[in-house]
Amino acid sequence: MLTDAAHQADSTYQDNLYFKSIDGRPKLLRQEKKPVPPGFKQLDEALTRKLDKLELSLLDVLADTLQWVGWGKHFAPLSGHKGKLQEEDRRKILTVFAYGTGIGPTQIAKNIADISARQVSFVNQRQVTTEKLESAITMVINGYNKFELPGYWGDTKRVAADGTQWNLYENNLLSESHIRYGGYGGIAYYHVSDNYIALFSHFIPCGVWEAVYILDGLTKNKSDIQPNTVHGDTQAQSAPVYGLAFLLGIKLMPRIRNWKDLKWFRPTAKDAYQHIDDLFTKDNIDWNLIARHLPDMLQVAQSIRAGRISPSTILRKLGTASRKNKLYYAFRELGRVIRTISLLEYISDHELRRIIQSAQNKCEGFNNFAQWVYFGSDTIEDNVRDNQLKIIKYNHLIANLLIFHNCHTITQAFKELEKEDFLLTPELVAAFSPYRTHHTNRLGMYELRERELEPIDYGVTFDFD
Repeated sequence: MLTDAAHQADSTYQDNLYFKSIDGRPKLLRQEKKPVPPGFKQLDEALTRKLDKLELSLLDVLADTLQWVGWGKHFAPLSGHKGKLQEEDRRKILTVFAYGTGIGPTQIAKNIADISARQVSFVNQRQVTTEKLESAITMVINGYNKFELPGYWGDTKRVAADGTQWNLYENNLLSESHIRYGGYGGIAYYHVSDNYIALFSHFIPCGVWEAVYILDGLTKNKSDIQPNTVHGDTQAQSAPVYGLAFLLGIKLMPRIRNWKDLKWFRPTAKDAYQHIDDLFTKDNIDWNLIARHLPDMLQVAQSIRAGRISPSTILRKLGTASRKNKLYYAFRELGRVIRTISLLEYISDHELRRIIQSAQNKCEGFNNFAQWVYFGSDTIEDNVRDNQLKIIKYNHLIANLLIFHNCHTITQAFKELEKEDFLLTPELVAAFSPYRTHHTNRLGMYELRERELEPIDYGVTFDFD
């Protein structure tokens, strides 16, 4: 594979309009931005007008999707007995809304009649766990995958991983201050499908190398969308991660910022290339090391496949070069092979680079979308680590429900616009996104009440001793 990839990149060098090696220094030219399809602006304006007429709130989204999908059935007493709550659906909706938006049970009780803070927190403590939230999220993803529209938006075999900082209190076991983010907090790490829906979420410390957790989202994903290619940024890769991903049947294709500074390894010391020889170092792959430890590496991969251990647990062990850690060197050597192949494909295929960039943009778009949903606070106001992860899952659930609802409403709007003689094409439909928020009211409706008050008295004085 490495030999073929190197010869392919070398033979197509003359026809590659975007990659050149000038004085031994490789350079990738910037690609032109993909043009907007003709008619997009008119269709977007018409769609916006139709969605604005809905007068939708986030609570409406939760209520509608509860009827359509039935995600609330996953929230039940931890004992396994049938729940006996009065107005069960209403309390589940308000609980998800309270924790997923950052408003909290106390403010929910102040703003919504006939509900107390205790009733909301009771559902959270007695009926909702991280595992139940993941089951509800999976149900929403499976429902979303039944729509036709997401098929135009992206390839379900691709997923992008990226993290965004969430503020935490300083005095917290997970909280860290990191120069990359400029404040105390943790990282909500999402795996977002190429068709915009988020498949998995995690909450990790700021200082951790994100590549350690990039494979967890694929192995723990139980939905109908099962990608085999994962994209990321520079933090989403390292040589051992490439090696482990390869053995798990996962193709790691990140967007690497400093790709030209990485070591490119030759298949053998005798291999030389006419055009791209300067990319490679003098080092070549130690195939004997890979062959010697291949049974052990395959055993690790099988254990992960069987669910006995998570990829992040193994990758934390493979994070340091130690004489006693022979398996690290084997995974690193295999990873060097796979990463060199990926880099050769990256510089040779300009359409692949466009796909990677698009996937990362979608993941970053979801980060902003999830933060928009969490409008009630700028900080996770809980110091218990398990509860912090639950808040991330609550927020993930609401974001996915809004994406599901948007997909449904956009589909209906497109059908109506078709009847109004708007010309729809696959290129036009693919240019849209379910990350639309202009038509959704986050804050709800507040009632202005008429109150009978006593006349104001300015003559009140205090008689202090």
